[in-house]
Amino acid sequence: MTNRIQEIHTRLFDHFGPQHWWPGETPFEVMLGAVLTQNTSWRNVSMVIEALRQDGLLSFAALEALPPEILAEKIRPSGYYNQKAKRLKGLFAAIREDSGSLEDFFSQDTHTLREKLLAVKGIGPETADSITLYAAGKPVFVVDAYTYRILLRHDLIAEEAGYEEIQDLFLGKLPTDTQLFNEYHALLVRVAKEYCKKSNPLCDCCPLQGL
Repeated sequence: MTNRIQEIHTRLFDHFGPQHWWPGETPFEVMLGAVLTQNTSWRNVSMVIEALRQDGLLSFAALEALPPEILAEKIRPSGYYNQKAKRLKGLFAAIREDSGSLEDFFSQDTHTLREKLLAVKGIGPETADSITLYAAGKPVFVVDAYTYRILLRHDLIAEEAGYEEIQDLFLGKLPTDTQLFNEYHALLVRVAKEYCKKSNPLCDCCPLQGL
């Protein structure tokens, strides 16, 4: 099992090269994107982030100060904007109450940070881990629908496997390394989008073919 987990990464990295993911100029921008990308495409999220940048609102202080209804309008292109505005407001409030600043909040150890993110209403494991890994730079492996699909098709998990079980598969078989987890997750997303598609997968030319 360990060899297969490692070989998947090796094959994907050799095929695609480094992914430089998650796109974002600051930890706050990355955190914002992790919440906004729930149930929508990254293209829509990019539109929102760029518009906020142009309006001078792309900062913790600026968005924290916005009334919820105005924040919702600002993020409308990301979909489910009222719901996401409430989640963001809850997240901002939790950070302010806990640490006073985003920098101090992210400076906490991996387990503590992850648990505090999960305690925010509307922040599930995938979003919490995306923030922990990509925004805070902590070593945790992000699991998403792409990860599940690829592992299931390669008989590495059962159909009923849950988030924590899949995550433990990587955490137990790989060195605890933030950059490795970052690249590996990004590579899984890449191969899922280009080859291991939900329908009509391109198995014959996939870099994982025959694994």
